[in-house]
Amino acid sequence: MRLSGFTFCRNAVRYQYPLIESISSILPIVDEFVVNVGRCDDGTMELVRSIRDPKIRIIESIWDETLRKDGLIYSQQTNIALSHCTGDWAFYLQADEVIHEEDLSGILKALELNQGSSAVRGLLFRYLHFVGDYWSLNPWFYHKAIRIIRNNGEVESCGDAVGFHLKATGQYVQSGPPEWLAFSGARVFHYGWVKDPKIMLAKKQEQTQVYHGDAPPPSEAKFYHQDAFDFEDYPILKEFRGTHPHVMRARVTSGMRLAPRRNRWLNWRFYPEIARRGFRG
Repeated sequence: MRLSGFTFCRNAVRYQYPLIESISSILPIVDEFVVNVGRCDDGTMELVRSIRDPKIRIIESIWDETLRKDGLIYSQQTNIALSHCTGDWAFYLQADEVIHEEDLSGILKALELNQGSSAVRGLLFRYLHFVGDYWSLNPWFYHKAIRIIRNNGEVESCGDAVGFHLKATGQYVQSGPPEWLAFSGARVFHYGWVKDPKIMLAKKQEQTQVYHGDAPPPSEAKFYHQDAFDFEDYPILKEFRGTHPHVMRARVTSGMRLAPRRNRWLNWRFYPEIARRGFRG
């Protein structure tokens, strides 16, 4: 059984992505790692090259700047990386996603268990979404997503690269028949919202262009009139008391809390949100 890792990235330095940590987190279990680096001038290519691991294969792409709708450029760039994968399975991590070392052996066991089950298209992972800092979780973001797919040419990234669909029919794999999915038993530590508020705002402004072009809705246009990103849900986020992946140790140690926060159960704002969005952890 051969396992490929793959990702795409651009402006990873500018927007404080934990790219090295992301790639390094699964290097011990993959046979190769394909990195599609979009052309940029912030040192992202040099950052990837600095890892200096023979498993890493770098390809370079030029983003189509006219593709500014629904984040489709992200799945396009993901599929460029996927097309270079040679493994039986392909393990996708975005540049802000990291796997805990405690979960690596379980991932391999799940792959071995499902290697002979041709119906299984992908393996699901549980998500932990950190917001503002390394101690705050947003339980209302999506809880599960596919991060390993069977690399037989039938499945590709779709939409804004959160999930995968069948090439032939467009059927979204995660909403397909139960036999298409298996559980990895592992977690994805998602750090995309852990940034300096000014850098977070700059990232959101770029993403607004990628999703909406020059005509963003009011909910997104507001980002062009702010001085820094407002983590408005921060006071009612869930406290994280577990351990972070070892590769994140330096970032977590040097990180600081965004702001003081009391227990969310003592915050009146928490209860209207439960009524509106439900209690999800």
